[in-house]
Amino acid sequence: MLKLISSMATRQVLAELAAVWQQASGVAVVIESVGGVDAAKRVQAGEAFDGVVLASDAIDKLMSGGQLLAGSRVDLVRSSVAVALKAGAPRPDISTESALRSAIVAAPTIGYSTGPSGVALVKLFERWGLLETLQARIVQAPPGVPVGTLVARGEVALGFQQLSELMHLDGIEVLGVLPEPVSITTVFSAAVCAASSQAQALGRLLAFMASAEAAAVKRRHGMEPATD
Repeated sequence: MLKLISSMATRQVLAELAAVWQQASGVAVVIESVGGVDAAKRVQAGEAFDGVVLASDAIDKLMSGGQLLAGSRVDLVRSSVAVALKAGAPRPDISTESALRSAIVAAPTIGYSTGPSGVALVKLFERWGLLETLQARIVQAPPGVPVGTLVARGEVALGFQQLSELMHLDGIEVLGVLPEPVSITTVFSAAVCAASSQAQALGRLLAFMASAEAAAVKRRHGMEPATD
C-alpha cells in the first residue's frame, strides 16, 4: 500500500487518478487530504508517508529540509484561482482587472484560504493599495475548510480559492477564474518522502499521474496538466 498526503486543492483529482492506478496495477493507494499548511507540518515532523502532493514551493522547501527524496519532484497540475458567490446572488463583472477590483471594493465580505491562493491574493490587494481598506472585511477560512462553504452559508460575499475546490460545491456559483493580468496559478507537485521504503512503486504512480493519460481527469476537475 502506498500512503500519501496532499492539500485539499488536489483531493478529488488525486482520488480519481489513484483509483484508476489501483485498478490497473493492483497496488492500493491511500491519500489523506488536509490543509496544505498542516500537511507540510506533518511531513516536517516526520510522520510516515510514502509521498506528498503540495504547491511546488512547499515541495521545494520540504526537499531542502531533507524530508523528501532529492530529485523526486514531479509537477502534476496547474491550478487557477476562481471567484465564487452564493447561488442566486447578483453576479458582478470580473472580466477585467478593473472590473475585478471594483467588485472586490464593493463586496461586504471577502473570503480566501490559508493556502497559496490566499497568499497571492493578499499580495494583489497590497499591489492595488487596498489591503488596509479591506482588512476588516476579510475572512480567512480555517485550514482544510473550503472557502466555498463559507460562501454557501452567506458568511462571505465573494470567495476566492482554487477552481478545483469551488466547482463541486453546492449552494454557490463560480463566476470564473481571475482575469489576466492578475490571474493566480499554482503548480501542484508531488515528491517521494525520504523515509519511504516504496520509492520505486511511488515513482511509477507519479509517472502515471503526470502522463498524458491523466490529462482528461485533471481538466474534469478544473485543472490543467503541469506540462503539455
